[in-house]
Amino acid sequence: MTDRAVVKSLKVVALTLESLSVLVLHGPNLNLLGQREPGIYGSLSLAEINRLLEEEAKKLQAKVSPLQSNHEGVLVDSIHGALGQHEGILINAGAYTHTSVALRDAIAGVNLPTVEVHLSNIYRREEFRHDSYIAPVAIGQISGFGVQSYLLGLQALVHHLRNKS
Repeated sequence: MTDRAVVKSLKVVALTLESLSVLVLHGPNLNLLGQREPGIYGSLSLAEINRLLEEEAKKLQAKVSPLQSNHEGVLVDSIHGALGQHEGILINAGAYTHTSVALRDAIAGVNLPTVEVHLSNIYRREEFRHDSYIAPVAIGQISGFGVQSYLLGLQALVHHLRNKS
């Protein structure tokens, strides 16, 4: 084995054994989950979704650090702060998905693998929701599966982090 192959092999083993850390960001109005339009967003509260994410993260030997904010700057600062603290980002930017160049630029700037999730299928909703500023800088997007969108997004992100070269 060459030195380069040994180093790469050791990095894969380290990522496999270590607990990965994922920043989970919830955008505006997601603090109202469980009350706000349950026909669209479901009946689970944000606290319940975070609890399910923590349970799933344990199964995946990962850890999640959830944060919800209605303020764009707080979300941008959190993305910047993820450098050196987290290996990836799971984000439901809410309405900022369709409006925030600042969030898009922050994600591109930190260059951490990011998965975009949405509870509802944004492509079956109003036309303005069909465009995402986040999708072009994310490794993937999952929408339309309710809370499963978050869990599938976390699984995909952890899988990506453990298997990237």
